[in-house]
Amino acid sequence: MSWFSTDRLPRPHDAERLAVAWTRWREAAAMPDSTAAEALLDALFGNSPYLTETALQNPSFMADLWRDGPDAAIERLEADVATVLAEARGGAVPETIAARLRRLKRSVALGVAVADIAGAWPLERITGTLSRFASASIDALTAAILLQLEREGHLALGGEPQAAAFTVLGMGKLGAGELNYSSDIDLILLYDREAPALADNEQLSRHFVRVSRMLVQQMSEVSGDGYIFRTDLRLRPDPGSTPLAMSVQAAELYYESVGQNWERAAMIKAHPVAGNTAVGAEFLAALRPYIWRRHLDFAAIHDIHSIKRQIDAHRGGGTVKVAGHNVKLGRGGIREIEFFAQTQQLIFGGREPALRLRGTCETLRALAAAGHVEPRATAELIADYGFLRRVEHRLQMVADQQTHSLPEDEAGLAAIATFLGYPDSRAFQDEMLATLRRVESHYARLFEEAPSLAGPGGNLVFTGTDDDPGTLETLRGLGFRDVSAAAGVVRRWHHGRYRSTTSARARELLTELMPALLKALGETAAPDQALLNFDLFLSNLPAGVQLFSLFKSNPALLELVAAIMGSAPGLAAQLARRTVLLDSVLSSDFYAALPSTADMTDELSRLLAQVEDEQDILDAARRWTNEQRFQVGVQQLKRMLGPAQAGLAYSDIAQATIAALCDRVEKNFARQHGAFGGQRLAVLALGKLGSREMSATSDLDLIFVYDIPPGLDASDGPQPLAPTQYYTRLSSKIVTALTALTNEGALYEVDMRLRPSGRAGPLANSLEGFETYHAQSAWTWEHMALTRARVIHGPAELVERLRSIILGTLRRPRDGAALLRDVADMRDRIAKHAPPKSPWDFKHLRGGLFDIDFVAQYLALRHAAEQPAILDVHPAEVLRHAAGLGLLDPADAQQLRTARRSMSDVQSLLRLTLNGDESSFDESKAPEGQRRLIAQTQDVPDIAALRARLAEETAAARAIYEKIVDTPARAAGWTGRAA
Repeated sequence: MSWFSTDRLPRPHDAERLAVAWTRWREAAAMPDSTAAEALLDALFGNSPYLTETALQNPSFMADLWRDGPDAAIERLEADVATVLAEARGGAVPETIAARLRRLKRSVALGVAVADIAGAWPLERITGTLSRFASASIDALTAAILLQLEREGHLALGGEPQAAAFTVLGMGKLGAGELNYSSDIDLILLYDREAPALADNEQLSRHFVRVSRMLVQQMSEVSGDGYIFRTDLRLRPDPGSTPLAMSVQAAELYYESVGQNWERAAMIKAHPVAGNTAVGAEFLAALRPYIWRRHLDFAAIHDIHSIKRQIDAHRGGGTVKVAGHNVKLGRGGIREIEFFAQTQQLIFGGREPALRLRGTCETLRALAAAGHVEPRATAELIADYGFLRRVEHRLQMVADQQTHSLPEDEAGLAAIATFLGYPDSRAFQDEMLATLRRVESHYARLFEEAPSLAGPGGNLVFTGTDDDPGTLETLRGLGFRDVSAAAGVVRRWHHGRYRSTTSARARELLTELMPALLKALGETAAPDQALLNFDLFLSNLPAGVQLFSLFKSNPALLELVAAIMGSAPGLAAQLARRTVLLDSVLSSDFYAALPSTADMTDELSRLLAQVEDEQDILDAARRWTNEQRFQVGVQQLKRMLGPAQAGLAYSDIAQATIAALCDRVEKNFARQHGAFGGQRLAVLALGKLGSREMSATSDLDLIFVYDIPPGLDASDGPQPLAPTQYYTRLSSKIVTALTALTNEGALYEVDMRLRPSGRAGPLANSLEGFETYHAQSAWTWEHMALTRARVIHGPAELVERLRSIILGTLRRPRDGAALLRDVADMRDRIAKHAPPKSPWDFKHLRGGLFDIDFVAQYLALRHAAEQPAILDVHPAEVLRHAAGLGLLDPADAQQLRTARRSMSDVQSLLRLTLNGDESSFDESKAPEGQRRLIAQTQDVPDIAALRARLAEETAAARAIYEKIVDTPARAAGWTGRAA
């Protein structure tokens, strides 16, 4: 037992677990023949359930360990591994090889753990032994799998696995020979498609992907004997879009064209560990100019700096704590030491070959020898690296878990402190804290002249393939909910899959922008959706450098784009589809008021006159209209336009679009079918377009009316049509022009149910038919709709005649009692068939927009005969006129107008931020940014205060509705509908 001293062994921490383990040992094996052996088992039994089970499952091997020491035991195991490798190359099936390796892995793990716990081996030997076993295991399984595919007829190797030219690169700690105790292994699997044995095999990719799947499965599969190693292939080039195994030719092309600096850093540790290692060595030799660049421009150095600067490093580290700390990824942890070495290797290694090393400690020594790191810093970092790796190993030995985090509670910290040999938890925590602060201090000084790329309050690390815990916390603090998905989106940008991120310069700029970009996206109404929208925007950009440079020099533009992405999905969709819209934002008049409706109609008409093809006309109209709507939406988002002003602007854009498209479509239609002595069609707008209250997502309520001079039975074109047929077809073409979805997007949804006879009536009505219908057949609710009717297009004479008919209809004397009953019945019918879906369904709420507008429409129809001044297309103006004419209590009018304005304003913003129906808004699930934005519309502190105010206002509005309509209607004999 001379190979170790019991003074170095940790004492057992858990007395109960210790007693149970000794009882089980006595049942399975003889008691140790020395107190030193008992002390060794005490250290295992009292601190590690995993090592306890491993020792109890193989007591004879455990006895060999305490008698002969780990050197001899591991030597015998490595001989066994060599035998397994020979069997694999001799044709043993993969399942048999994997089973043998699992059993050997448990013994190797126990032997290495004993050597570590007893202090018999230095760190390099511990990690080196684990790495050699992993490499040999991969080699044996690779050979067995390749020969299995040959037996199945998929490969022709002549019984020699090397002929497959299939190589396994060990990455990270495996490549460096630094595997930790319960480490995953990172691999890149490659094959040389030009190898002679692979000639004329057209299914190479498919076969080698199968080899890869089988290798990962056998390495990672858990059985009663445990597992070999958890295996990860995500360090291969662009893992989201490439096969598990790539040809060396494709991999070289990737690294030389779109490889990133973090991938250069990863390739520093790459090493052929299995398969045809000569192929791997040749591949790495070919990549040497990519990894080790002799000449770096400023931008490249800046990007290398960014690998370090994305981590939130602070000198002094006052907030570092031990409990729960991640010794690998946390501040002052193992990764900071590794990055400290790798970033300097990337900068200096191109000119100094002596720095081209894989191991962390040997690299630190080489950097010191070359004068790049002070000897004192090197000595401290190497010592701290050894300490942190020792802590990491103990954490993993407890339960054979790939963990790097210290326990959260005091009891857990005390247990790990005991396992590490400390007299108490405080002594361990003091040394741990001092180590973390010292590492962080050295790390913070690295490239200290460069600005930080960390996020507000934490890391923003998107290199590699795994989520960085600190980065996830930073993203969570910035407002993102699905933080892992968010990190994945950003990592995707760095793989150069989009045209905008193909160039290294574009990715360097994007890295620089990341803190500001994510902060801006996090402050929007919906951060997660904002990020996805920005991702779509990036995917459609033709290039990135110019725009990213613009963002960098113009932070306000970046903040605006972020706000659009997260707070206005409709605008975001437009911007993603037509990235050139961003050019308009930079124009000097983008934030100016829109031209008049007439001027906009003329502008669009001139534009449409320049194109002839019907598809080109539709596309041109969509580009122009969506640009104007985008401008209004941005102005509304920036609160330069209030909701009411935005409503006027949206309505004027719609009117200009309808007018210009009607003229252009009618002109094209007349070429084939002629006309009836000029233009004879008018367009009547109702609903929100009629009252000029449109929102970002409003549809169009339209009625088409035509008037033909007497005696004209058909149009005068090459293919004449009767009037009804002519204007039905023309109206249909106009509706299609407004609604069709093209490559340039959509314009509007059109609702024509308010035309005479609704869906049963013709698409276009003659003026005479329109007048007759409203004089003899129309329902009261149709006349209520006419209170918001506005003629928006047509020949002047027809426009005036149509206005006169509408005015005459509205001013008709009415039976007050019958009118009350009809209005109340219509409102009741709506309430029964379309109850409110949520507290934000303002149209249908009791006391909501329907109630208020029905009051206005009732008053207009009831009194217009005697008081025509009451009429206005805007319901709020009708209420104001009614109060001024003494037809409505001024206090009631003010209450109704206030409630209507509040709901309309919130509705307008909800439709902008939801890009849909406001009734779907769920405040409990809405991001805080959206809740805050909506509350700001009424200058209240939060969404709860807004809801309370709206509830109060709708209750008051309902009371007024009941006083003016509901109660008098019941007195007039209306009884309401059964529920």
